[in-house]
Amino acid sequence: MAAAALALIVANGPLWDLYHHTLHAPTGPVLTEKLGPMTAHLWINDGLMAIFFLLVGLEIKREFVDGRLVTWEQRRLPFLAAAAGMAVPAILYLLVSSRAPGLANGWAIPAATDIAFAIGVLALLGKRAPTSLKLFLTTVAIVDDMGAVAIIAVAYTAEINTLALGAAAAVLAAMHVLGKSGVLKLWPYLILAACLWYAILLSGVHATIAGVLAAAMIPVVKTPGAPDAPHSPLHRLEHAIAPWVAFGIVPLFGFANAGVSLAGMGVDDILAPLPLGIAAGLFIGKQIGIFGAVWAAVRFGMASKLRGATWLQIYAVSMLCGIGFTMSLFIGALAFPGQPELIEEAKIGVLLGSLLSAITGYAILRFAPQASDRWQEEAAKQREIAVDGDVQHLEERG
Repeated sequence: MAAAALALIVANGPLWDLYHHTLHAPTGPVLTEKLGPMTAHLWINDGLMAIFFLLVGLEIKREFVDGRLVTWEQRRLPFLAAAAGMAVPAILYLLVSSRAPGLANGWAIPAATDIAFAIGVLALLGKRAPTSLKLFLTTVAIVDDMGAVAIIAVAYTAEINTLALGAAAAVLAAMHVLGKSGVLKLWPYLILAACLWYAILLSGVHATIAGVLAAAMIPVVKTPGAPDAPHSPLHRLEHAIAPWVAFGIVPLFGFANAGVSLAGMGVDDILAPLPLGIAAGLFIGKQIGIFGAVWAAVRFGMASKLRGATWLQIYAVSMLCGIGFTMSLFIGALAFPGQPELIEEAKIGVLLGSLLSAITGYAILRFAPQASDRWQEEAAKQREIAVDGDVQHLEERG
């Protein structure tokens, strides 16, 4: 949050030219003709963000193999919520942005949830947020990340280099063989992951997808109740890179991508079809899609209501899923390549929608009555009734 705020300050002050030049000045080398000479911005978005997606992939695999998404019973509600939480914002975006031509490619921008920011806001509430809400938000965001990865791989890949894609498949096969052979040391997987990243970069598919694919090949040793087990490669790698991603890569990405100049900007610019469509998708579409899916699933018996949470709290968490910051900014840059004006407009929509979702969701959760309070009152009433009954029974017996 601080990095994004700093980027906005720098972008609207005397350091704007230095900020822009530093990020976009060619530094080399030329890794692929499509990208040309590498810049600091490209190294962050195509290089460091692959490590971010590696962490995302590790989290997904851990949850599916050894976590909260092991069974289909556990997966049903997060999958339904995440699917609706991606579809409704995309539809709303298309409806709002249809007033202007050439914006349809941005449909996926409001479909993503930033798991780090959403969990961060929820963490600020401490005990006022029931554990079931935190688990629900985490699992929905992880499934949402899976959808975002699929969208990036399919919707934002224009040309495919089949030779490079074949090389990537060979590297994946080698990693798979290592895993089946019982190799638990991390360094062979990391070397092959670097090769996979370069092959994916050359293939035309966005290089960050390599992070998720590599994560799928990292062996995991099931360790229920002991996620820090030293003999599980996946757990070791996840814990090793998590601090670097959280305190280094994500803030650096935010600083490099959230900087948008607001000079001369008025209400008409904010209400333009692109930023308005993104903001509406994040702030309105997410809450309608996710809360609606949860309500329908409970109403029709497909899932149980979150334990210890009220419907108002569930609604507020659905709103927090509208914080799309990192993933939405990332997809925005992919949706409009070579169109810096539209990328800047997309940033405005992402920041506006994410800010509204964060503030409103936090405020509702902060002041919403807690289910536990009601349970305690009900339990107290039941105890009073039981005591009165016992007293009456004893009096009747003399």
